[in-house]
Amino acid sequence: MSNVQSVERALKLLESLSEYPDGIQITRLAEKVNLSKSTVHRLLATLINMHYVIKDQESEKYKLGYRLLFLSRNIINNIDIISIAKPSLEELAEKVNETIHLCIHDMGEVLYIDKIESSQTIRMFSKIGNRAPMYCTGVGKVLLSGMDQEEFNQVTDKTNFIVKTPSTITSKEQLSIELEIIRNQGFGLDNIEHEEGIRCIAAPIFDSEGKVIASFSIAGPSNRITMELINNELIEIIKKTSLEISQIIGYQQHRQVSNE
Repeated sequence: MSNVQSVERALKLLESLSEYPDGIQITRLAEKVNLSKSTVHRLLATLINMHYVIKDQESEKYKLGYRLLFLSRNIINNIDIISIAKPSLEELAEKVNETIHLCIHDMGEVLYIDKIESSQTIRMFSKIGNRAPMYCTGVGKVLLSGMDQEEFNQVTDKTNFIVKTPSTITSKEQLSIELEIIRNQGFGLDNIEHEEGIRCIAAPIFDSEGKVIASFSIAGPSNRITMELINNELIEIIKKTSLEISQIIGYQQHRQVSNE
């Protein structure tokens, strides 16, 4: 079924505006969404009237309005995992002094829902609200490891296994083998597979039924996050944090669900 054009255009405007928290002028916005200035003006007028967009009269820039928070209120309430996991992840960040990510699966991709920065210098792709592939990130592979075969097939059948680095997994078969290892060992690695020079170790967060509902990672430069450090320290630390957060939610190890 085809999209309703006006709805599609309005949503594209909102998506574009989300990239400019300080606002963007209408001419540049029209260029971004590839629409005429008059069309964009008309759509913005409606969105402003409904309080989904606001206009700064001095700069003449448009930005998202707080009405959007109303739409997401129930989603936010359901993602209590952010507030539940926060204390444990902050404690983890203090221990390792590396960047910590909290992620969920959304529409076949990793969605970053929280991030705790390291005090050490690092430049990374990640940002709250950003998305990443599942097959080449530690958090993504952990999330995939918790899926049943049908859901796994739905995601991977639509996955384009793009080579990001020389270490990137390039096939569904190769990925399946690694996911079995992750299930058995209780953690996953991004061994310089998504970004050059970045290594991550990730672990699952289970709900009361033993289903993987989120994942989190310790990420940093490969010269700091060495395999020696991972094997000697980080595996134990991240698995302890994984169990701690999961138990708060009601997880009991003997109730973990099977993915067969």
